Amino acid sequence: MKEKLILAVNPGSTSTKFALYDGGEQLYDKTLRHSSSELEGFSNMISQLPFRYRVIMDALRQEGTDLSMVSAVVGRGGLVNPIESGIYEVNDLMKQHLNMAVNGEHASNLGALLADMIVSSMPGAKAYIVDPVVVDELEPLARLSGHPLISRKSIFHALNQKAVARIYASSMGRVYEDMNLVVAHMGGGISVGAHCQGRVIDVNNALNGDGPYSPERSGGLPASQLADICFSGNYTSAEVKAMLAGKGGLVAYLGTNSHQEANRRADEGDELARLIIDGCSYQTAKEIGAMSVVLRGEVDAIILTGGLAYDTGHVERITGMVKSIAPVFVYPGEDELKALAFNGYLAITGKIAAKVYRG
Repeated sequence: MKEKLILAVNPGSTSTKFALYDGGEQLYDKTLRHSSSELEGFSNMISQLPFRYRVIMDALRQEGTDLSMVSAVVGRGGLVNPIESGIYEVNDLMKQHLNMAVNGEHASNLGALLADMIVSSMPGAKAYIVDPVVVDELEPLARLSGHPLISRKSIFHALNQKAVARIYASSMGRVYEDMNLVVAHMGGGISVGAHCQGRVIDVNNALNGDGPYSPERSGGLPASQLADICFSGNYTSAEVKAMLAGKGGLVAYLGTNSHQEANRRADEGDELARLIIDGCSYQTAKEIGAMSVVLRGEVDAIILTGGLAYDTGHVERITGMVKSIAPVFVYPGEDELKALAFNGYLAITGKIAAKVYRG
């Protein structure tokens, strides 16, 4: 008999992914795609909540899921106020902050709200989030930007970075909290973190314009030239922000956010495409080097993860530049649903304590 079923929910900008787990075993997973026509009527991300809830519940019913057997629903963490790493039970303050979008609009803001709505029909079940993108363990030095009006923020792929770091440590028969690692998550955005004894003490802001450029994001831009663009009168504030996230990187250079498509063009002799994808590898390697300095050169391993880690050419270019720092290990993809469910299982079995969100 199945016990302690856990439902993991990961809302994306154009999809809603969820999976049902029995302990550490996945029973099934679903990816619900949302067309632009389905989403165009919503004024903001939060207004999509009833629609997303309905399609999840319909899919659960179609699968014949016995919701009475679910002990926890774990949603992807959104842009709440900065918090330390861990699993958090959804509370009223968290829901209030996500509804207000206190730190901006993002599909992940729906994770906790969906989890809370789903457990409302499951007596005794609890709603959680795990390692949202705003996990903040930065050292004071890492917050300095060079001007007091601007402070560097910790916004990165915390869930996947922490998960693969723990998996790697376990594979070595060691404990994550006893290791120094540089972890590069490479997807639509690229974040490179310095993991020092279980804490990410420095990391580039992968959302708002910092670090390497990626398929959809500009990364760090020369500040004076960006200021000229902002005050040129040719672009709105929203358009400039879209240059940083959504329409930057490969999209801006090549008109596609597909690394696979860029590789195809390069292989067919497109010299610009070759330069741009090589530049993405180059900038990622530079950021890895910078984070190794944060760790004072005492790096146990460098870990490459995320969707771009499936690209062997990209991995080989980076590895060739950073292998002198530490051994390089590759964990392609991002099994966020598994990471969410595993943390939920640890919480409901009492192996870890859920934290309280206090904003």
